[in-house]
This record gives sequence, structure tokens and C-alpha cells, in this order.
Amino acid sequence: MDHKDNPIKNLLNRLGPGLITGASDDDPSGIGTYSQAGAALGFATLWTAIVTLPLMVVVQHVCAKIGMVSGRGLAGVLRRYYSRKLLYPVVIGLVVANTINAGADISAIAAAINMFLPVPISAMVVPIAVAIVVLQVWGSYRLIMKIFKWLTLSLFAYVIAAFLAKPDWYEVARATFLPQITLSGEYVTTIVAILGTTISPYLFFWEASEEVEEEKSEGRTRLAERKGATDAEIKNEKIDTIVGMLFCNVVFYFVILAAGATLHVSGKTDIQSATDAAQALRPLAGSLATVLFAVGLIGAGLLAVPVLTGSAAYAVAETFGWASGLDEKPRHARKFYAVIAVSTLVGVSIDFLGINPIKALFWTAVINGVVAPPLLVVVMLVANNERVMGARTNGIFTNIIGWLAAAVMFAAAIAMFLTWGS
Repeated sequence: MDHKDNPIKNLLNRLGPGLITGASDDDPSGIGTYSQAGAALGFATLWTAIVTLPLMVVVQHVCAKIGMVSGRGLAGVLRRYYSRKLLYPVVIGLVVANTINAGADISAIAAAINMFLPVPISAMVVPIAVAIVVLQVWGSYRLIMKIFKWLTLSLFAYVIAAFLAKPDWYEVARATFLPQITLSGEYVTTIVAILGTTISPYLFFWEASEEVEEEKSEGRTRLAERKGATDAEIKNEKIDTIVGMLFCNVVFYFVILAAGATLHVSGKTDIQSATDAAQALRPLAGSLATVLFAVGLIGAGLLAVPVLTGSAAYAVAETFGWASGLDEKPRHARKFYAVIAVSTLVGVSIDFLGINPIKALFWTAVINGVVAPPLLVVVMLVANNERVMGARTNGIFTNIIGWLAAAVMFAAAIAMFLTWGS
């Protein structure tokens, strides 16, 4: 079939950083968090997929616009226009969180593969990490983006798995549109984790940097050529971002739904990983649901790990003014690729230190939920700074939703501390 007659391939060709950002948001740590939410609280957090969607769209649109208009990634903008006292803590926190996240995601990929192949998880972790680094270092930007786009399709496995779980659709609808919100410590902490794993700091950096990469791949290699954006470019970016965030939230909604319909109903409320959730589904929803859940986990991990280490590398490289970019030859951007390799390998070391990676992931999501609000304030200030954005500063609607996102995340974090232990 000619690619012009293939609607799926045609659509994927029109999408870019927004789709990849949205899909990578459903990484194994996110799937683990959503599985825990569904197992522990049933359908009680389904409403978050609806509420967070407009917040995510606006936040990621703002980050993309910063990259498109300034011609720089987010760290590069902070370095150029703001104090190093602001830049360094933000980048250090991002690198630490991303490294932990990447290591645990690689472990999750190995654990999911182990469900199909009787190879020890520890034996697969390093080869998987090396393969991902090799792809990033020696693959072109276009090749990497093409692979990422096709990997997004694996996430539809979660939607199918949820239907195979045969939920009570009346209860699903009630929990989605008439949520029962409680102020228990477990509930509020879970909400903060969901917010932290959906509106994540690493996505802010990745989206802005990938918009810059898109322009470089089109021949605009000099900063002066990248500055500014046409109305058509902004419109296309909005469509890309909306599709990506909608895709992300559909997947996360159905992961909670699948876990709530099976694990919570049967009393299996203490699920410590997405792999545990996949295995636990077998007697409740059939082996096909288990296979689909595991396949989705592998695809999600292979998509997310390069985004995590890549966003850390972009941030570090922009902070110190190093050459960066997935289209750069290794000899021209040694330090950029070194950050990717070191971040990946340090993350992998977590799997050999006896640290529970899933607990680390959940609490990384919680930490992201605490770190994201002040960073969102910074993003919103940048997006309204005429020195950076010129005539492309935020409109009234974007400002209202963007500041609302920061306020919601601040409120959730404060509520978590106030209800701690209750």
C-alpha cells in the first residue's frame, strides 16, 4: 500500500514532538502509578484524566511555543535571560529525577520481556540500556522520531486490555463525571503522583528542545533562522500537542480503568509495579489482557527512556552552552551524548543496588508533583516575557489555564503535606 493511501502512516507523518511528548508521558512509571491508583482506589481517580487534559495541552503548548519562538530549549532560555541561581537547581533536580526514572523504566522493560522469555531480568537490563543509547547516539533525528511514532501504537494495548476486563460501565461513568473526592493521605498522595507523572518537568524541557530539533532538521541551523514562528507553524504545533495530550490521557484513563475493574474489585490493592498489574490481570481478565498490558509496557518504556535521558542531556548542554541535538554527529556533540550515556548507565545501576525501583518511581512522581508547580511559574513567566517571546506572549485564555495548572498542582502538594499520615 502506498503511504499516501495509509491513513495511519499519513497521520503519523503530520505529527511530531507533541505526539511523542504525550506518548512518552505514559512511561512505565506512569503506568505503574495509574495501576496503583486503580488497584488501591478503584475508579475513584478516573476523573483526573478529564481534568488534567486542558491543563496538559496548555502547558505543553506554552513550552513548545517557547522553543519555536526563541529558537532555544527551555534551559537555553533560562541561561540567556534569567539568573544562574534559578537555572542550576532546576537542571540538577531534572537530571536526578530523570536518571532514577530511566533506570526504573529499563528494569520495567526487562521485567515485561521476562513474561515472554525466560531470561533473568538482571541479564537483560544492561543490553537494553546499551541498545537505547546506541540508537540515540548513532541514529538520526528523523529515524528516532519515526521509531518513536510507531512505538506510540503499542499503547493502544491498554485500551483493549481495559475492555477485556469487562468493567461496570455505570460505575465507570459515575466516577468519571461525578467524582467522590476524599482528603485521606493515600488519596491525596495518589493525586499528587498522578499530577507529577502527567504534568512532568522533563516534558517541559523535551517539548521545547524537540521543536528546536524540528527546525534544525528543516535546515534552520542558526539561531537567527529559528527565531520567531508563523501563524501556520503555531497552528500545526497546537494540533500536534492536542493530539499528543489526548492520546496520553486516553491511555492513562484506561490503565486506571483496567486496574480498577479487576485488581481493586478482587481485593488486590497493593500492586507495586505495572508488571505486577499485568500478571495479576491473567486470572481476572484472561491471558490476552495480560499480554496486551505487557506489550504496552515494553513499548512505553522503549519510548520513554530516550525522552528522559534526552531531556536531561538537552538541559545540561544548554546550561553550559555545549553543542546538542540528536542529529549532531557524536564527534561534534560528545558532551551531549555523554550525558545521555551516563544518565542511562547510572539509572541502570539502581537496579543492582537493591533499591526498590517501583517505590523509587512512585516517589519520583510525587517529587515531580512538588517540583512542577514552581517550575510552571517559571515557564509562565518566560511565556509572558516580551524579551523572549516578542509578540507571541500568552493570550488571556492560555494565561488563565496555565496559571490554573500551577495553582492546582500547588494546592494538591500542600494538601498532601497537610494530610500526611491520615
